[in-house]
Amino acid sequence: MRNPSTLTPRIRPVPPNKTAILSALDVGTSKVVCLIARLDPIEGSDVLSGRTHRMRILGIGHQRSRGIKGGTVIDLGEAEKAIRLAVDSAERMAGVQVASALVNISGGRIGSHHFAGRVALHRRNVEQSDIHRVIEVASSHAQDAGRSILHALPVGYSLDGAGGIQEPMGMVGEQLGVDLHIASCDPLAAHNLMLAVERGHLAVEALVATPYASALSTLCDDEAELGSVVIDIGGGTTSIAVFNQGHLVHCDTIAVGGNYITLDIARGLSMRLDDAEKLKNRFASCIETEADNRDILSIRQIGEDDRDQSHAMPLGQLTRIVAPRAEEIVEFVRERLDKAGFHIAKGQHVLLTGGTAQLGGLTELSKRVFGTQVRMARPVGVQGLPEAAKSPAFASAVGLLVYPQVAGKEFFEAGRRSALQMTGTGGYIARVGQWLRDSF
Repeated sequence: MRNPSTLTPRIRPVPPNKTAILSALDVGTSKVVCLIARLDPIEGSDVLSGRTHRMRILGIGHQRSRGIKGGTVIDLGEAEKAIRLAVDSAERMAGVQVASALVNISGGRIGSHHFAGRVALHRRNVEQSDIHRVIEVASSHAQDAGRSILHALPVGYSLDGAGGIQEPMGMVGEQLGVDLHIASCDPLAAHNLMLAVERGHLAVEALVATPYASALSTLCDDEAELGSVVIDIGGGTTSIAVFNQGHLVHCDTIAVGGNYITLDIARGLSMRLDDAEKLKNRFASCIETEADNRDILSIRQIGEDDRDQSHAMPLGQLTRIVAPRAEEIVEFVRERLDKAGFHIAKGQHVLLTGGTAQLGGLTELSKRVFGTQVRMARPVGVQGLPEAAKSPAFASAVGLLVYPQVAGKEFFEAGRRSALQMTGTGGYIARVGQWLRDSF
């Protein structure tokens, strides 16, 4: 069995002067999305400085998720079916076959830890080998934690105890130190997700933490530098990413999301789940208004004989069901951040993304709970997305396409090579090879 800390594959960054075709697979509790995109080199951007390529969507496929609960695979066969259908739709639209994909992970109790490392310099200039050595020392502390490492990001360096150094190359000192942020998850959750993807004859290029992916597609440089919190509220999980001075410094997930609101509506109004979901998407709000008791909704309820019956009710009744759960989710986020030592300060930016971020009144509710400015965030810097996909619900999928452009910031262990080909497509031969590996 593979070492838990080396279970998840890593991807090498896309060379800034090369064109690539990549596929991204967002495996969520509510939906599975596959994006196939062409990445063309561009000059640097003042607003999105981490982007080295222009992203143009060639194909998109999305299916209702199956076999996933709380971001974790609970039925391999059903999850494989949903993944196959989404990938097939994207391939048909793009006119290409993909052999591998970047995949996000929301389950597996994603968490963050910071590790320090120090190495002696003996009053000489810092070289690249010294930076690699000090990061290796820091990462060695994470090897025995029994968790799969998703990301290893140097947050800052120090020389002789003086911190705040972003680029120590060429500087002189006695001792070089590093603060290394490790984002990790439970190894079995990661392994089962990879199995579901690989059973569809796709290689996993990299597993990317959902909060990191969502932040990559929605944050601009100023927000990341000044300090921001990105909250991705999906169907089964709520993911949190904290950025400071341009670095991801904390990530977390909570196993609660918009599906819980749907369940509350279905139970409170005796409705079928599909009808409750539609009602939530069309009319639900977590802020009461004067019109709530004036506007009347016509809904379908399950009768005693299991037949649907029409029923009229005031809009306010729906609001009173939705509001407590929405506030509970936001309070959960605030408590988890406080517990981790990342209290949201007044003036700090908070971004809401994910499908449930579109819930009416959620931005205003979050402003009240966090006491600072909050905005709903959509993916930016991508071309060719259909209008229906230009929404917060597709933030993590687009972020997966941004990830190979910034992967160079991460620490790569020796021997951890990616299978990424610069065409991004493997065709028939790659699929036969994958089938042989799976079968024998």
